[in-house]
Amino acid sequence: MSQESDIEDVRRVIKLYTDGTYEGSVDKLKQAFHPDAMMCGYFQGQRLMGGVDPFYASVEASPAPKEHGQSYEPNVTAVRVAGNAATATLEERPYMGLNFTNFFHLLKTDGHWQIVSKTFAHE
Repeated sequence: MSQESDIEDVRRVIKLYTDGTYEGSVDKLKQAFHPDAMMCGYFQGQRLMGGVDPFYASVEASPAPKEHGQSYEPNVTAVRVAGNAATATLEERPYMGLNFTNFFHLLKTDGHWQIVSKTFAHE
């Protein structure tokens, strides 16, 4: 597979993530994340570090931004692929009333890309 097609595949995984967050679809998020993925960052001053299950629970418990017609503008600002590893940077303006910057690490396993870690910040 060419690097260009890997970059497009990584972008599709990030699109699953953005669709999942905007639509409140945990099913889409679970397709994007590896089951052992980690998340870390600060949310409203509280450091969060661990697996993705608390994120899934938060998405399930919150009203989906799409259902309420809320503005959501995701923008992938960088993608880099090196063999079976990749990084992607995503800006979400706004999500949950905040502007997020997300740094994703992805691995290609059995021919499929998945997010294995997400580090985030917001303003």
